Amino acid sequence: MTHREAKRAWYVLHTKSRHESVAHEALAKKQLEVFLPKVSMRSRRRDRKVMIRVPLFPGYLFVRTDLHPREHLEIVKTAGVVRLVGTHAGPVPVPPGTVDSLKIMVATDLPIETGARLRKGEGVMVVEGPFSGVAGTFIRYKGQGRVVVHIEALGRYAAVEVAEEDLERVPDILT
Repeated sequence: MTHREAKRAWYVLHTKSRHESVAHEALAKKQLEVFLPKVSMRSRRRDRKVMIRVPLFPGYLFVRTDLHPREHLEIVKTAGVVRLVGTHAGPVPVPPGTVDSLKIMVATDLPIETGARLRKGEGVMVVEGPFSGVAGTFIRYKGQGRVVVHIEALGRYAAVEVAEEDLERVPDILT
């Protein structure tokens, strides 16, 4: 094992919304070790009852690198990639064993429940339905999969009710 190989670690890569597969394929073509954990779930479309494979962490995938400047540049200039996740000091590696655990989890056909509760005040974007494309602030859960979102414009706000599945959390870096 070379010195560079010994220093390689897994990092989280933030992608553009719904560009996880595009970034995954482009990085794989560059001979980089990438991992996009996907799980099976029922299609959200009302007219279909099929199982589809979707990213376990929408907007993110994993890449293994030693952060050599040339390789780092190749990663971040890849189509669909936003940035490597980290702090102001630079990208932060994923704890050892995390990716191995995720690979085992997604290799099974057992159901995996995912998601994270939204917190009041979090930035959200409506991605489906009549309010698609509208950015707002999450206010509260209403029940039966419905949530209340405040939309602000011209110093005023309006509260709208949307399906929770029609929202995506806006990453903190964009708010």
